[in-house]
Amino acid sequence: MSGMTRRYFGTDGIRGRANEGPLVPGFVVRLGEAAAEVFLARRGESRTWPLVVIGKDTRQSCDMLEAAIAAGLTSRGIDVRLAGVVPTPAVAQLTREEGAVFGIVISASHNPFEDNGIKFFGPDGYKLDDTLELEIEALLDGTELPSHRGPVGRIATLPHAAERYVSFIRASAGNDGELFRGLHLALDAANGAASETSVEILRSLGAKVSVFHHHPSGININLDCGCTHPEVIGALVRETGADAGVAHDGDADRVLLCDETGSVLDGDEIMAIAALAMIRAGTLKENTLVATVMSNAGLDEAVRSAGGRVVRAGVGDRYVIEEMRKGGFNLGGEQSGHFIFRDHNTTGDGILAAVQVLKIMRESGQPLSELRRVMSKFPQVLRNLRVREKRPLADLAAAPRIAVLEAELGDEGRVLLRYSGTERLLRLLVEGRNAEFIGNEADAIVEEIRAEIGE
Repeated sequence: MSGMTRRYFGTDGIRGRANEGPLVPGFVVRLGEAAAEVFLARRGESRTWPLVVIGKDTRQSCDMLEAAIAAGLTSRGIDVRLAGVVPTPAVAQLTREEGAVFGIVISASHNPFEDNGIKFFGPDGYKLDDTLELEIEALLDGTELPSHRGPVGRIATLPHAAERYVSFIRASAGNDGELFRGLHLALDAANGAASETSVEILRSLGAKVSVFHHHPSGININLDCGCTHPEVIGALVRETGADAGVAHDGDADRVLLCDETGSVLDGDEIMAIAALAMIRAGTLKENTLVATVMSNAGLDEAVRSAGGRVVRAGVGDRYVIEEMRKGGFNLGGEQSGHFIFRDHNTTGDGILAAVQVLKIMRESGQPLSELRRVMSKFPQVLRNLRVREKRPLADLAAAPRIAVLEAELGDEGRVLLRYSGTERLLRLLVEGRNAEFIGNEADAIVEEIRAEIGE
């Protein structure tokens, strides 16, 4: 990773309050121009006209940002194909299928509707590495972009984009219309990008689906629903008597599953179920799962007991994917609900992950409440603190206390302190055998940091 500081890009593109800097139309037009210059330079000479695919979620600000970035792209001679409201992973798939120079998603994922964001996929359907983002930033911060004297591009709708994504996910499940026959599922679509596609996919595979929060208004995305409110899908499963629950975030690159009792599985449990099933089937490459530093140590124990191993990556599905590509691995994910089944797609894909895990459930004949028993968690506490500034962690007054705690925990625990890549938040994770001890220590650390840089 470059030592340069990124000014605009975070862990998942550029994100902030819509219609406030930097997500204002003028900046976004320039972002489109800068991205076009970087990608066209890398593309080199080609006989085909350059094309970019743009998808978006259901926020009311998406149309404004879509129009602005499309203007910047077309001013540089790139044709734009608008996929409309589709899940983020659909853009990765469509970018590859269309032979596009790159793909763009306009979404702030799990954030409230007031926020928005812009993230890019390369022509191979993978998120950009740091080098490419820094090249784009360098042009954005330059005094003047290179002039473009050639023809301008055109803007058109990409026909049947959502339908193509539905077919793509069905194919990943073997196009078996009986796969989930007799299965009753509760679905929370978060009033987001999967409001139509996920229910269609699950029903086309034979499931009975009780769907909720699938009427987006432009301002109700993620509002008291979806992945950020897991208690909601738990209540919906209990109310409907469903066999399992599925909950997305706003752009549907994440998913949480709920068992038949209304108890939500976290991402580690989902990864454990998938990894162990793939080890048994001989389909987990190198018998290796890629998780992040946030995942519970119980995941390592479960995978190791089945003859596999866990490789750790930095927080953010882009870093999980980088580690997967580097090692040639085909399964990875995050505790937060991003899962990459790389045999099928190049990015976190909520409904793809749900289908794959529900397929394991169906083939095993066991409910999720039984399948989740493959993993026993270490006690773990998480604390979030909103901060005024992101001061270097080593300079915080709490740093010596953290070092003492790490030494005391030794091999039976860990402390992880990091800033959010998309918000002004400090995140603390403490893991160990004694739940009361680590909880008290976490509270003491947070209070010490709050006094120093808390908002």
